[in-house]
Amino acid sequence: MKKITNIIPVFLCIACLSLFSSWGTFGHEHINRAAVLALPDSIRPFFFNHIDYITQESTVPDLRKYTVLDKAEAPRHYIDLEKFGAIDSIPRNFAEASLKYKPEFLDEYGILPWYIQDMMDKLTKAFKGKRKAEILFLAADMAHYIGDAHMPLHTTINHDGQLTDQRGIHALWESKLPEMFGPNYDYHTTGAVYIKDVQKNTWDIVLHSFKLADTVLLTERHLRKQVSKDKIFKLDEKGNIKKNKFNQNIFTDEYAEQFHEALKGMVENQMRASIICASSYWYTAWVNAGKPDLSDQDPSYVTKENEPALKDALRVLKYGKLLGVESEKEF
Repeated sequence: MKKITNIIPVFLCIACLSLFSSWGTFGHEHINRAAVLALPDSIRPFFFNHIDYITQESTVPDLRKYTVLDKAEAPRHYIDLEKFGAIDSIPRNFAEASLKYKPEFLDEYGILPWYIQDMMDKLTKAFKGKRKAEILFLAADMAHYIGDAHMPLHTTINHDGQLTDQRGIHALWESKLPEMFGPNYDYHTTGAVYIKDVQKNTWDIVLHSFKLADTVLLTERHLRKQVSKDKIFKLDEKGNIKKNKFNQNIFTDEYAEQFHEALKGMVENQMRASIICASSYWYTAWVNAGKPDLSDQDPSYVTKENEPALKDALRVLKYGKLLGVESEKEF
């Protein structure tokens, strides 16, 4: 077992996050863990020393939102683009957005792309100051919001299909599908790259996800017309749709499989894009901070003892799999 130095205690209340969180617990943990391995050699050992923390911390933003009930947290996870007017008219930086839109408007319709940029600035400053705890906390947190930005339904007012009689599609796409099919996804992505224009890149991500939102909703609507009710939802003895304790419709595994196939790899593609992006944003913040030497942030023996585990993780990753969150028996 490798030694992992814990910096900040992680909330223990993980239950039921998959019902709320974009990507669910499964998705966010896989994104953060794979992002560490996608880093270049210059900073990967430092991040790998804390890979378990970065993995676990991936769901904490949702815990602040749903368990701690932090009122400021919710709008950080989405943006309802339709409410902001013409796409080209939306300010790309938060200072201008704050002048154009009232605080209550932003609280209601979201600040996701601007918050990612804010996190990026804070992470860069943390790197400059070589503040270890801040670096790890901010990096892990920012990756969560980057994952949210890649979830199409986090960019539209019709975020759960509530406007088109498709309630439950949000959790179906982001939680049930990754949990069912994610173990077979390929997590071996390209490595991190330097991002010259973080603001433009962030908005490109969000606008791409927004374009995919219609595909998600239309694909499910088309599929639903072809499948009988008892094949779409789990029914009780009276023929009523079963609900979970959050009053969400429970879809059958059979329907989830059909929906996943109809999406033609979209979920896996968006997860892989989240991995590359999270890793690239971390790397870019480090470069912009002047490429500080992080080798002195942990005892040298910790990094040394972790080298075999890192080699094993990279070896398994070549097969598209992740150690620490999936079975490694076949490797």
